Amino acid sequence: MAVSVKATRRNDIGTRKVRRLREKGLIPGVIYGHGQDAESITLQKHEVELAILHGERLLEITCEESTQNVLIKEVQYDTFGQKVLHLDLTRVNLDERVEVTVPIILRGTPEGVTADDGILQQALSEIQIECTVQSIPEEIVVMVTEMKVGDRLLVGDLPLGDGTKLLGDPGATVAIVRIVTEEVVEEEAPAEPDVIGEVKEEGEEPAT
Repeated sequence: MAVSVKATRRNDIGTRKVRRLREKGLIPGVIYGHGQDAESITLQKHEVELAILHGERLLEITCEESTQNVLIKEVQYDTFGQKVLHLDLTRVNLDERVEVTVPIILRGTPEGVTADDGILQQALSEIQIECTVQSIPEEIVVMVTEMKVGDRLLVGDLPLGDGTKLLGDPGATVAIVRIVTEEVVEEEAPAEPDVIGEVKEEGEEPAT
């Protein structure tokens, strides 16, 4: 279900004017798609950050007299990745299918870690799927407690909802439990010191 967010149309363009908006607790954004003209808007910072914190993808934007459903397409952050600076939003119908990237969350401690001193290595942290707008998952959670040393979790093993299509290689490795082996590095023998009077070149007689 879409999260309701209020917005206002934005006519002011430019770095200085956008900076002033952010100082007032507003975030600039652009709505585009579905063959309509791009629409510049401003949103309340608190509402946007709260929606992103809860992993929301679908927003119901109310701007003046109109209401439209949009998908968060891209979020621009500051240098430190903490403050939201700008939103790119795309118009959607609730019954249409979209392609989205969803994070993979591994839960639990594998048996191979607790019993055999192995380690769990996660090779993929997200996957791309196709699903309806209303069924976009916040994340894909997998319990890995039963994984033993040598076990692999593949993309094809991930639990997906009904009607959700995986985009990508189902045989790709998401995670593996393995034993870390320490490599023994042989120490190089120290170089022998030069001996006084040692012959330096072949055929050369030592000094008398």
